[in-house]
Amino acid sequence: MSTFTYQNDKLCAERVRIEDIAREIGTPFYVYSRQQIVKNYFDFDNAFSSSPHLICYALKANSNLSIGRILNDCNAGVDIVSGGELYRALKIGFPEKKIVFAGVGKTTEEIRYALRKNILMLNVESFGELELIDYIARGMKRRAPIAIRVNPGVKVHTHKYITTGEVENKFGIPLVQAIAVYERAHSLKNIEILGMHSHIGSQITALYPFVETLRRLLGLLQELEKSNIRVQYLNLGGGLGIRYKNERPPTPKDLARAYLTLLKDKKYTLILEPGRYIVGNAGLLVTKVLYLKDTGRKKFVIVDAGFTELIRPVLYNAYHEIVPVKRKKDTRMIVDVVGPICESSDYFAQNRKLRPVVPNELIAILNTGAYGFSMASSYNSRPKVPEILVDDKKWFIIRERETYADLIHKEKIT
Repeated sequence: MSTFTYQNDKLCAERVRIEDIAREIGTPFYVYSRQQIVKNYFDFDNAFSSSPHLICYALKANSNLSIGRILNDCNAGVDIVSGGELYRALKIGFPEKKIVFAGVGKTTEEIRYALRKNILMLNVESFGELELIDYIARGMKRRAPIAIRVNPGVKVHTHKYITTGEVENKFGIPLVQAIAVYERAHSLKNIEILGMHSHIGSQITALYPFVETLRRLLGLLQELEKSNIRVQYLNLGGGLGIRYKNERPPTPKDLARAYLTLLKDKKYTLILEPGRYIVGNAGLLVTKVLYLKDTGRKKFVIVDAGFTELIRPVLYNAYHEIVPVKRKKDTRMIVDVVGPICESSDYFAQNRKLRPVVPNELIAILNTGAYGFSMASSYNSRPKVPEILVDDKKWFIIRERETYADLIHKEKIT
């Protein structure tokens, strides 16, 4: 059950009226529900309670420090993909041994930073990266803990931009090359093999790709044991989808049941990396209607948020439900909901049936807690919007609205 509900016909986050927040700080803004984040995390954690495991929150989904602190307080680990995310994770307080560093293009500086901070492991995605990690570790007089990211070649039905485990994707070591990479890693004195990693994509709404990936990894692990190469951690990534429209994705319990059936009597510690599942439905983007426009062929609702705040609709052709903050009768008009950005691609919905709205009215774009603010930009010199955290009856600004001065504070006129 969502913590965003209508109470006396007013949309609320937990027990806070959205309109009350807007009245005080203006629009647009993001608002997140602490209760929903905690519930979603424990849905995942409890599903795997019968097996040794670590739930590593994918920080890229929403990297706000306060969101991370909520999950750290839940004893989560964290999945990171950059030096900046490592810095954030450490500032939040995640224990070093609960940090896993993925990403296909780690720099020398990022690798040194991770080794200096003694994180749990780096996920290796190429021969070249393995050799560089060994070289850096040798210079630091330490052994680098690693997992090999294996690309299993499993096809998933999601947007092509968020598939990561098919043969044409840039991520990981192809299955046919994995044994050679493991054998090379095994021979390197400054490399400590801890695990195997795979991540096949995002917003996956069927069990089969997850199950088939695990089958292929288990076959590879069996082959590695013949070379006396064993791993402690089996990192099965994230990617479990959520409901944006009509999807019926598996639950964490469904996923755990499928995984643990295949892993019966195996001694691995599982790592799972959910991001979208934990924060996706825990956030709203609130925006104000500026104008209504009728060209005779099209009707537009023009709002004060744009793809600078939420790029998913144009980038991924993603669907997000849009609702009025004040509940109305069930009538509809067919409109495009668009923003103020100087691009024709600046839209949240096209030919959408929407309850009638008027200028200055508030609307909410649902399921925007993941890959919303974290993908925001300042295109058209638009200051980034505030982020709000609601906890029962209280709400807190966890990121201030930027000012015009913030936009230029690193620039110099020569």
